[in-house]
Amino acid sequence: MNVHQISEIKITPDVVDCIVFWTKNPLPMIKRIDEIKDYNYYFQFTLTGYGNDVEVNLPNKKTKMIPVFQELSEKIGKQKVIWRYDPIFFSDRYTKEYHLKAFKSIAEALNGYTEKCVISFVDIYPKNKKNMEGLSSYELNDNELREFAKELSKMAADNNIKIGSCAEKINLDDCGIVHNCCIDRELIEKIIGCKINVSKDKNQRIECGCVESVEIGTYNTCKNGCAYCYANYSSKSVETNAAKYDPLSPILCSQVQEDDKISIRKVESLKQAQLSIFDM
Repeated sequence: MNVHQISEIKITPDVVDCIVFWTKNPLPMIKRIDEIKDYNYYFQFTLTGYGNDVEVNLPNKKTKMIPVFQELSEKIGKQKVIWRYDPIFFSDRYTKEYHLKAFKSIAEALNGYTEKCVISFVDIYPKNKKNMEGLSSYELNDNELREFAKELSKMAADNNIKIGSCAEKINLDDCGIVHNCCIDRELIEKIIGCKINVSKDKNQRIECGCVESVEIGTYNTCKNGCAYCYANYSSKSVETNAAKYDPLSPILCSQVQEDDKISIRKVESLKQAQLSIFDM
């Protein structure tokens, strides 16, 4: 990747059909949510049972994050706040029983505040391998995994929450867990009231059901410090990048330099026709 090759992307409401926000802590956004009222959007909100040994810099789940989830849902609607309990890994501390207890507690708290939960099991990449080794994680066999998945599915259903998996090779349909699309054509069409002309994203893993999108973000810029994260692989780089953050800069945690080459990336709305009430 050439850091001096920069794409300029138009992000006005006439060309942005929908924004999908991934977050573990939208608290800073909530008080300014009205500033994006001209956009269609929804949130993928990760809320797990891990402690600060794993999700190092996140506020307390029970006293901070669950109330924030509930507040966001009340502001924008439960359809637009997807609960993510992922990635799941197992260790001496975070056993199957631990996850089931944590999942049940969170599901009960989110009953009426979301319609869907998304789960996945941790993937080990070179960028998170060292951190994961420090947690002494282990895998369940397929039978154990299916029994675990069935229990999650039942708990979700008991709290009026549908459950899906994210980019998992294992088929859990018989456990009540369907393959999910995180950047979800069906949900986007419901939110915006129009069909969209978009294809499955060919640049993602074959198990991923997401449609094509433009991702705005960069590695080593999140300060949450989660051990399983593969987007942050250098705490020193995170610290350096965070120090460069300027809300007035067009680039995340950087500035446009004289030797940068800026190319205009053409973007346009993918909307087709307005949906009828029979399509909703």
